[in-house]
Amino acid sequence: MTDELLRLDGLGQAALVASGAISPAELLDAVIARIEALNPAINAVIMPLYEEARAAIAAGLPEGPFRGVPFLVKDFYCHVAGTPTTNGSKLFVGNVVDHDSELTRRYRSAGLVIAGKTNVPEMVTIGTTEPMLYGPTRNPWHVGHSAGGSSGGAAAAVAAGFVALAHANDGAGSTRIPASSCGLFGLKPSRGRITLGPDVGESIGGITSEHVVTRSVRDSAAMLDATAGSMPGDPYRAPAAQGSFLAALAQRDRPLRIAVMDEALFATEVDPRCRAAVAEAADLLGGLGHAVTWTRPAVDGEAFHRALRRFWPLTVTRGITAAAEARGLAVDDLARELEPLNQYLVELGRRRLAVDYIGDLVCFQTLTRGLGRFLDEYDVLLTPTLAFPPPPLGHYDAARVGGEAAFDRVIASFAFTAPANVAGLPAASVPFAATGEGLPIGIQITAGLGGEHVLFRLAAEIEKARPWAHLHPKL
Repeated sequence: MTDELLRLDGLGQAALVASGAISPAELLDAVIARIEALNPAINAVIMPLYEEARAAIAAGLPEGPFRGVPFLVKDFYCHVAGTPTTNGSKLFVGNVVDHDSELTRRYRSAGLVIAGKTNVPEMVTIGTTEPMLYGPTRNPWHVGHSAGGSSGGAAAAVAAGFVALAHANDGAGSTRIPASSCGLFGLKPSRGRITLGPDVGESIGGITSEHVVTRSVRDSAAMLDATAGSMPGDPYRAPAAQGSFLAALAQRDRPLRIAVMDEALFATEVDPRCRAAVAEAADLLGGLGHAVTWTRPAVDGEAFHRALRRFWPLTVTRGITAAAEARGLAVDDLARELEPLNQYLVELGRRRLAVDYIGDLVCFQTLTRGLGRFLDEYDVLLTPTLAFPPPPLGHYDAARVGGEAAFDRVIASFAFTAPANVAGLPAASVPFAATGEGLPIGIQITAGLGGEHVLFRLAAEIEKARPWAHLHPKL
């Protein structure tokens, strides 16, 4: 019974709780037993919160759509009162927060039971999860390979059946890359769809979006219904939703105009297996009645590439600079405590001038205009999620390959995902194919601003035509 129970999606588990077939405490015990048995093999959960979860159940759970469903929170941004947010770095081990983020409050209101926190790469700067602080998270489908990042702990936990869904966030692909790597559905919502408050505002150019990784499309839609919305002081607000995202799954869109592209906007080597997945998906969608066209946006991809390379080091540089200021330390002294790749990025970031940053934002805005025009002409853009299948652990190790080579690999991993971040567009990775070794390969669908309902409907069509819920790693 336990395997069948934990293979249900979140709404399925919530339905059992609502029917009285299982209690929240019994469901939590099943989750804890699975984490304790399998987490040593994949290292996805780095901070168990079992007693806190039991206390939440004993205090009484709200009547939300996920009442009684165990849940894991990523160890970055989304604060859980009384626990440290370490950002995967030894520099923040003592960073115990005294409040819940607004998103955490919404998770609790939805009835979720927070049972732990998941692993992230140091300062969430790369598309794998191998921090020195906690050690690497391993892909449940092949433990010698990356689970993706920066929400790699979350994705590995869901793929391994610890929980049905887990918190993720996405600044250049950090929800979609691990979803693709672990065979899950992962949506990055439109900019401003879910508040980052009260602790975070713009998040460096508005590139970051919060949401979850899930085994089913409907869980993602229901969770967005439960968590969407701004709060006072937010710098961005997404266009108003067209009703319930979950209800949208039952509505049939007109045939969609789907643009297909298997090359990135800038020069990137794309694995033939990732190209093949996109071609097969295009054929499937054409067979479902959609109008499929192989084309690409008329944008300057190489200018975007240059801007992204200049911009990305600022993400960690800003965080370390703020931490140094708060502690009264020199930035250089604190930076020396970072892992090799982040030391390299801070070195690059500290050379940037404010005028360079503004110029990069102008480049991003030009890209945003171009993608906006393109997604007026087409409803959806279909691409690979990643240019390559999940690489072996150590692929991004700057201590082994050098800072510049590791950074090149990081940017290559963002080739298909980062455009949606800088443009604020909703985009989702959908499970679709696998390598001969059984490593998952996802496809990405991107819509215009505010078009999450379009993505949910299309993903649900793919899920029905090419189901993946029956696929499970053997751990």
